[in-house]
Amino acid sequence: MQEQIYKIKNIDSFELKDIFDCGQCFRWNKEDDGSYTGVFKGNVLNVSKNDKEITFKGVCNGNIKDVVEEYFDLNRDYEKIKEELSKIDENMKTSIEYGKGIRILNQDLFETIISFIISANNNIPRIKGIIERLSKKYGNEIIWNGKKYYAFPTAKSLKDVSVKEYRDLGLGFRDIRLYETVKMILEGKVNLEELEKNKNTMEVREKLLELSGVGPKVADCILLFSDLKRFEVFPIDVWVRRVMNDLYIKKEDETKVNKKEIEKLAKEKFGDLAGLAQQYLFYWRREA
Repeated sequence: MQEQIYKIKNIDSFELKDIFDCGQCFRWNKEDDGSYTGVFKGNVLNVSKNDKEITFKGVCNGNIKDVVEEYFDLNRDYEKIKEELSKIDENMKTSIEYGKGIRILNQDLFETIISFIISANNNIPRIKGIIERLSKKYGNEIIWNGKKYYAFPTAKSLKDVSVKEYRDLGLGFRDIRLYETVKMILEGKVNLEELEKNKNTMEVREKLLELSGVGPKVADCILLFSDLKRFEVFPIDVWVRRVMNDLYIKKEDETKVNKKEIEKLAKEKFGDLAGLAQQYLFYWRREA
């Protein structure tokens, strides 16, 4: 593959740290010069920002402009979304000012499913390490700038991988989950193409919950951060429960706040933009 370069100027809502460090992706790494390099959908890209110009450079399957516009959701008006959410209350306004450069990536559905199963009860460095080892062992090699990168493996390339082989990669209790989920997808028990066509979010969510290792939080992360792109879902983890309790529910013991209560509140307050509201609030409270 030939190296390609694409530049854009004066785009709003695009900050590298906000996009790559807000918890939605695991295969982007910061370089010494402040740029980020990532592997996605068989592409390797380096993204840098200088004043108001963003430069994308790397090797792509197809035209780099098309790849970048689709993956980085560049055709969506995030300024309009932020304006709408900012009217809700001061908490939303402050969190949006903090994470003003967030964009929700269009990530490959299979990769997002496997990545968020790996993420369960795990920390970011460990998740990234496991995904890197999995990709290096079973994904296609991509060479760019004299360095080797590895695409995320397809379901087919994992069809003969045993539970022990997953365990050897450091997956821990998630080894059987990955094994069972890959099997279910390969056998068509959960058809990913059908999920992408189905516009009924609750039906898609129920289908995702059939996969081994996919609970409500992981299902909502898959719905929000993959090509499915359902902004109405509201993934709830420890941080989100904490921020929703601190800002809105205000119970003395945050562990007594149940998820149904948070989901109801999120729906009432944020409507179809609940997922984006969650990202701004989560990123703000975790980082700041």
